[in-house]
Amino acid sequence: MKEENEFAATSPFGIFELHLLHLLARHGSFTRAGAEAGLTQSAVTRQVQAVEAKLGVALFERTTRKVIVTPAGRFLIEQTRHILGDVQASLRRLREDFVEGSKQVRLGVSRSISLAYLPGFLFANQRREPGVNLAVTHETSAAILRQLEGDELDVGIFCPPRRLPGNLTVTHRFRDAFTLVTPLSFLAAGRKGRALQKALAEQTWLLLGEGSNTSSQLRHWMKAQGWAIRASHEMDNFDLIINLVALGLGASFVPQRALALYSRRRKVQRIPLPKRFSREIVVVVRKSRSEAAHIARFIENILF
Repeated sequence: MKEENEFAATSPFGIFELHLLHLLARHGSFTRAGAEAGLTQSAVTRQVQAVEAKLGVALFERTTRKVIVTPAGRFLIEQTRHILGDVQASLRRLREDFVEGSKQVRLGVSRSISLAYLPGFLFANQRREPGVNLAVTHETSAAILRQLEGDELDVGIFCPPRRLPGNLTVTHRFRDAFTLVTPLSFLAAGRKGRALQKALAEQTWLLLGEGSNTSSQLRHWMKAQGWAIRASHEMDNFDLIINLVALGLGASFVPQRALALYSRRRKVQRIPLPKRFSREIVVVVRKSRSEAAHIARFIENILF
């Protein structure tokens, strides 16, 4: 206990100062960090300088245009993200269980997941838990990972990277098969193998923009199958791609299940292939704490 008291008395920062460090790293600006924290730019500057003086290391590099996180600062931010997340989670549980009584699930769904999948994610829980509020955001997988680590989200659904951060865990996995679609004007009857690839190579291609996990895996698969394809247009979601294919603007590989949302209104031609690409979609939560009962039930209610 004596060591704990000494640490508390000599600690270079508390929760509030740590929160300011994270805000500054996120915004790259003392002014914007101060605006979110309700402080002036000079007040944030003094707080950060005091922390750096106690630590004896620079956490941020100041330039005339922006604030850059140093390697030491990046290490501290990454290592302490779960601390703020755990405190915020405890406060939310306190309010939900003992103060307000209202319960919420904050869900992040990747932009590369079609809107056609949302009923499976949401419908059963809405029917079984009508009193639970759902806050759903459509983000990139990278953004969802950061928000899960910082406890800004309770549940994330996305195509995962090769390795998840250590404080996150997967609760569900499922395979998501893709199909090749073209406009109805593209007649592929009788075309197979190289003849089909040659005809498709002349098409305008609509692909998911580079940078996402799905895009990286799909492009690697196309290369391995000998598809010499270069994207003429790049989008950030498959719903837009399917609509543009239906309008005759190009061909694409899209999740097969995503077509269910458009089959009646948007007509596309599906091209059968000997091998199909598939990705994995996962449900991810933080593993550093036990989930609230209503969040655990939400996860159980997810249908694929």
